[in-house]
Amino acid sequence: MGELKDRLQGDLTTSMKARDELTTATLRMVLTAVGNEEVAGKQARQLSDDEVLKVIAREAKKRREAADAFTSGGRPDRAERELAEEKVLDAYLPAQLSDDDLAAIVREAVAEAGASGPQAMGSVMKLVGPKVAGRADGGRVAAAVRAALAG
Repeated sequence: MGELKDRLQGDLTTSMKARDELTTATLRMVLTAVGNEEVAGKQARQLSDDEVLKVIAREAKKRREAADAFTSGGRPDRAERELAEEKVLDAYLPAQLSDDDLAAIVREAVAEAGASGPQAMGSVMKLVGPKVAGRADGGRVAAAVRAALAG
């Protein structure tokens, strides 16, 4: 088992002993998502720490989107719960890049690709993706690339 999955399991046990309902429920949910990912496909396998991170990031994004939906639907109590769950998951994700750091990485990739104009967005995204992996939301990255290519 990967180190990150072991850490999730250990933290789940700790939160259960502490009777921390929010953390326990959130960690159970993410461990279930990891387990589902491991058995998806033709053959069961162990996920690497990078793959577990992707699952955690996906679950955190789901919480953000659900919170937005609940807020716009007039359910601030449910939105608050979703945001609290996202905060628990954020503890396992790498620190997010600042806007300045992201812009610098994008400028570097645009120069490396020799890109200009919006039609070059795909080639720039291919270069930026691995450099920001897990440290910036895809929407933020796309917006930064679009801005760099437009300006």
